[in-house]
Amino acid sequence: MGQTHRATVTAVTLLALLPLTLAGCGLGGDDTAGGPATEANRAPADEAAAKSRERVQAYLDAMAAKDADAGRSQLCAPLQARFDADATGPNGDFADHFTVPQATITDVRSGPHGQEVSTAVTVAVGSRKATRALLFTVTRSGADWCITGEAPGGNSPEPAVTP
Repeated sequence: MGQTHRATVTAVTLLALLPLTLAGCGLGGDDTAGGPATEANRAPADEAAAKSRERVQAYLDAMAAKDADAGRSQLCAPLQARFDADATGPNGDFADHFTVPQATITDVRSGPHGQEVSTAVTVAVGSRKATRALLFTVTRSGADWCITGEAPGGNSPEPAVTP
């Protein structure tokens, strides 16, 4: 009987320690929705923000260089046909009568339709300059990212998070 009792105590002890052991390995830990983000959870969000920023920066650079082909290549296919008709028109992003001396990304965040990239674009016509806020929406299309929308306005920069 002593042998059976010892085996039972050993089994109960091992079962009691199993959750602690698994938590130490990262299994069964407190990955709750309200808890701090883990590295695995942060990676897709960081990639989305970085890829969105890259796409919009490439578009802003193309706008400043008046390179409509480079600008078009940053857009998703459905926007490209409209881009060809509107981009070089009198109010288009690539119109010949104005220059873009400065364009800055001010904020990147997740939105209801994809990543929202807020910008401040300075446009000059002769000696007159005006800075306007533009909001770009960027989404994943297959294995790549592309701009799905551009509208006036933008988000205020989010405050920096300090650890």
